[in-house]
Parts: sequence; C-alpha cells; structure tokens
Amino acid sequence: MTRAILALLVMASTGGADLSAVLAERNLEKRSRKALDYAAQALKAARNAYQQGQLDQTRQHLQELNEAVQLAYRSLQETGKNPVRHPKHFKHAEIKTRELLKHLGHFRDQMAYDDRAVVEPVIQSIETIHEDLLLAIMGKKSK
Repeated sequence: MTRAILALLVMASTGGADLSAVLAERNLEKRSRKALDYAAQALKAARNAYQQGQLDQTRQHLQELNEAVQLAYRSLQETGKNPVRHPKHFKHAEIKTRELLKHLGHFRDQMAYDDRAVVEPVIQSIETIHEDLLLAIMGKKSK
C-alpha cells in the first residue's frame, strides 16, 4: 500500500509525464523550456526519493534530470539560431541551468558523504552545458 502511494506521489511530483511528452513538442524553443521545467520537477522528485531513503529512485530521477537538460541544450542547438543575435531562449536556458546547479549543490550538501557520488556526474554534465550556453551568448559577434 505504501509503495503504491509513494509511486503516485512520485508521478505527481514529475507531473505524470516523461521525456517522451517533452519530445512531442515540435517547436524546438518550447521543447527546450519544457525540458528544463521537467528537469526541475525531476530534481524535486529526486530530493523526495532521497528523503524516503530510496537511493535507486534518486539515481533514476537524477538521470532523468540530466537527460532533460541535455535535451533542452540539444533542442536549442537544433534551432540553428545564433545565440548572440537571438539570445532570448539561450539566456533562459542559461538562467535555468544556473538555478538547477545551485539547487543540485544544496542537495549534494544535504546528502550523506557516501551518497554524493550519485549527484556529482550530473552536476559536472550540467556545468558543462551551462558554460557552453554562457560562452555562446557572450561570444563575439560575427560581421
């Protein structure tokens, strides 16, 4: 009974959706925003799972978070737009990834030392994407 309730709670915390629902969005910029929103929900679900003592669920939600951020970045790249000339969606993604990194850092600090290895690769992956976004936005303008 408690597992069924917990499963419903986890589904509710991620909106009951998965990345396939995000992939269904045809507009690449909207897909990027939806993927970042999904990533934020996956972080909340990971935090809840960790508080319940479910490290495997935590690991799964962190993997979903990482995949969602990568999808958001890939979607922005597929637009073919120059981030210097059209920074709106790139800047939004940069801000959201910065917020995710901040929250992931707090989450890591709250975890037991032995469990921190679960979140470290996710942080490193998102840091790389965040830096790429920032450099793309701040890059030199082509003439």
